[in-house]
Amino acid sequence: MAAERTWTTIESGPPNAWDFLHPVCQKNYGKWKYHERPRPGVLKHVAESGDVLYTVRAGTERQDTATIIRRFCDLADKYADGFLRWTVRNNVEFMTPSWDNVEALIKDLNDLGHPVGGTGPSVSAIAHTQGWLHCDIPATDASGVAKSIMDIVYDEYIVEEMPNRVKLSTSCCEINCGGQADIAVIIQHTRPPRINHDILSGICEMPSTVARCPVAAIRPTTVNGKPSLMVVEEKCICCGACFGACPAMEINHPDYSKLAIWVGGKNSNARTAPANMKLVCHGIPQEPPRWPAVGTLVKRILDAYKDGARDWERMGEWIDRIGWKRFFETTGLKFDTYMIDTYRHARTSFNTSTHVRF
Repeated sequence: MAAERTWTTIESGPPNAWDFLHPVCQKNYGKWKYHERPRPGVLKHVAESGDVLYTVRAGTERQDTATIIRRFCDLADKYADGFLRWTVRNNVEFMTPSWDNVEALIKDLNDLGHPVGGTGPSVSAIAHTQGWLHCDIPATDASGVAKSIMDIVYDEYIVEEMPNRVKLSTSCCEINCGGQADIAVIIQHTRPPRINHDILSGICEMPSTVARCPVAAIRPTTVNGKPSLMVVEEKCICCGACFGACPAMEINHPDYSKLAIWVGGKNSNARTAPANMKLVCHGIPQEPPRWPAVGTLVKRILDAYKDGARDWERMGEWIDRIGWKRFFETTGLKFDTYMIDTYRHARTSFNTSTHVRF
């Protein structure tokens, strides 16, 4: 006979988000009538009941310290009934039913150096990966690149003067994080991994490392009488996937890991189908801590889009209308053969779109 159960399971996952919603959100959940934007960085939601809730969005340093978070909590207690939240793009949002609180909150945020914006047809805060501070495989500091670029496009964050919303992202490797964006800055390795055969067999699980390669370029071998791995360089696409599974296959290098810019990505189904990004600039040097070259190029693309796109056109839709030849002429970027898209192994992901079927 089984022993009587005298204990209960305690849920250790994330708490219920409902408990953290502003009371006006809870009261009118699923019953909102419309929303509008009274000014950049502020949303006004009106419920069927007549209740009004304002949301104030502000940019943050992204790598927020405990001191910064306490500062935001003090503002939330003062102006937003103690409620705040972070967006996926590292903005902080405060909610209040009082317009007087909105104006006072914006003043305090600006005085503390946190710009209010990122709503409507503007440059959103950059979504980025963890970079050197938290990740074990980055070849660049995506959060540092994000901060440097946002300093350059700051004015486009606090106003709503773009044709449509512009979503930017930065990634510190080619394989793990990130997603489709209007403009994305992604690291590119330019040579195959350097293998440390002396330690590989002691720290790497070789079958899983072989399996990580998307083009089957890694093979078992023996070096100096010890089991190890080799790379068929003709097949290697320098993606860096093997390094995540095996640190002995070092691929990061300050001179050979470069930055590249991709444009035209889109996740949503609004107006047009989702779209994959396309490479438009590569070989950009690593220049920490401010990365001036990549910031200048991103600003050049943004300026061309702002001047040439029609209202509501996303970056990719603008490029589709004017054509790639005109895009390169307008931005002054140089086209080369490495930008020709010949990859055809993504049919599974293409089929996830509601617009594309094979």
